[in-house]
Amino acid sequence: MRDTATKREREKELVSEMIGLYCRKNHGTAKGRLCAECAALNDYARLRSEKCPFMETKTFCSNCRVHCYKPDMREKIRAVMRFSGPRMLFHHPVPAIRHVIEEKKEKRRLERGNET
Repeated sequence: MRDTATKREREKELVSEMIGLYCRKNHGTAKGRLCAECAALNDYARLRSEKCPFMETKTFCSNCRVHCYKPDMREKIRAVMRFSGPRMLFHHPVPAIRHVIEEKKEKRRLERGNET
């Protein structure tokens, strides 16, 4: 399994890509640029990943038992995920496929944990 620092960086890059896609399609920004609201969300999400004490064992924030996002930021990131998630397959297929595989593994692991 990859080390925690690599996992953390990969997660931060992925969330930035998703926010970038959302911003381009919803706010009309150029590729590589973010509006002020999306830039603030991106900075916040990257900081949350940087400070996450569960990075070693967690797969995705949605599966985490501790929700460290403020409620308004949580709603914003949910909107980004709902929009960008399905589109990532076309824009960034390798991370999208990796995400689906990891999510399936995590669901199986959680189901096995609940059975015992």
